[in-house]
Amino acid sequence: MNIDFSQYDFTVADRFIRYVQINTQSNPDSDTFPSTSCQLDFARSMAEELRIMGMQDVVMDDNGYVYATLPANSEKKVPVICFCSHMDTAPDCSGNGVMPIIHHQYSGGDIVLPSNPEQPIRVDEHPLLQTQIGNDIITADGTTLLGADDKAGIAEIMDAMNYLLKHPEIKHGKIRVLLTPDEEIGRGVDKINLSLLGADYAYTLDGETAGWIENETFSADSATLSIHGRATHPGFAKGQMEHAIRIASAIITQLPSNKAPETTDGKQPFIHPVSFQGGLESAQVKFIIRAFNTDTLKELENELQALVNDVLKKYPRSTAKLEFSEQYRNMKEVLDKHPQVVDYAIEAIGRTGLTPVCGSIRGGTDGSRLSFMGLPCPNLFAGGHGFHSKHEWISIQDMQKAVETIVHLCTVWEEKA
Repeated sequence: MNIDFSQYDFTVADRFIRYVQINTQSNPDSDTFPSTSCQLDFARSMAEELRIMGMQDVVMDDNGYVYATLPANSEKKVPVICFCSHMDTAPDCSGNGVMPIIHHQYSGGDIVLPSNPEQPIRVDEHPLLQTQIGNDIITADGTTLLGADDKAGIAEIMDAMNYLLKHPEIKHGKIRVLLTPDEEIGRGVDKINLSLLGADYAYTLDGETAGWIENETFSADSATLSIHGRATHPGFAKGQMEHAIRIASAIITQLPSNKAPETTDGKQPFIHPVSFQGGLESAQVKFIIRAFNTDTLKELENELQALVNDVLKKYPRSTAKLEFSEQYRNMKEVLDKHPQVVDYAIEAIGRTGLTPVCGSIRGGTDGSRLSFMGLPCPNLFAGGHGFHSKHEWISIQDMQKAVETIVHLCTVWEEKA
């Protein structure tokens, strides 16, 4: 079906600018769900906005998940499709008091952020800016992240539903909307109700470059290393003290330099220490371990265990315990069994005039875990760049293309049914 967006007054940018000014930062140290109360406040406002828009079956549950339905208007039996984005922003950089700025008709060059002019968004660090000449770029003011990860995805889903509600002549099956909390701290689908969701397939809107579909993620585990050393009075420590911090430092220092995030790219795996705490007698180091191949992931874990064992040989009075936990697995293992999910996304993106590109993400999304929970779920572009930093940026035109992609994707599923 030929869909004309030329006369449509997109709402995506206005929604996005409004959403990013609401703090929804998640907290990995919290034991509540969701991890911050501000996410619940945002969820309530999103549920109300969906109701006002005309969506049906709008539910916000006690865990902060928001569910909504756009009823089918096709007589065909079309699979139920879900579009999903997360409400929280990353704890890596402040998301409180975001001041979005529109740089109209970007003409090229570095983008100066008014509240932090010494740290501009540099073209040499963000070469994709060169593809945005003439477009309207949104940034924060230089003191916070922007929140395109993933409020861009939310704004795009909302605007796509708004378009479909205003154009009932466009045939589609039942569409479900899902907004999740705490994705940035790895808990995004911990308490999801898949029975309530009732979808057959899903798409997260949580990617970067316009036109991209991510159908492959890392397989991911975490590891916790607990060290128990031997404490003595420092004045009488020679030959007796075995300092837990020094033991932990020796292990970290001997991690292979060619298997670190800062030295790898593409499909190269890594071992990454993310936190350290301790004292003389005890210390704890937490790691994340990433590889696209699950067998490689296990090899890295064996390598880390061997390194720990080797260092401990020099400290006979000390002990170390290394514990691994599964985080998520490469979604491609599931998506390869349902090729139409990615194929239809490729077709939808092509209909917008963009060139579709299938890629791998050096990370994970809610879709990684959803896929292994029985809901095949690749990741579509949302258009943001520089995530988790003060240099985050997105173009209004790329967000509009994401809206078009969602609408086209709904029609492709209906046509193919």
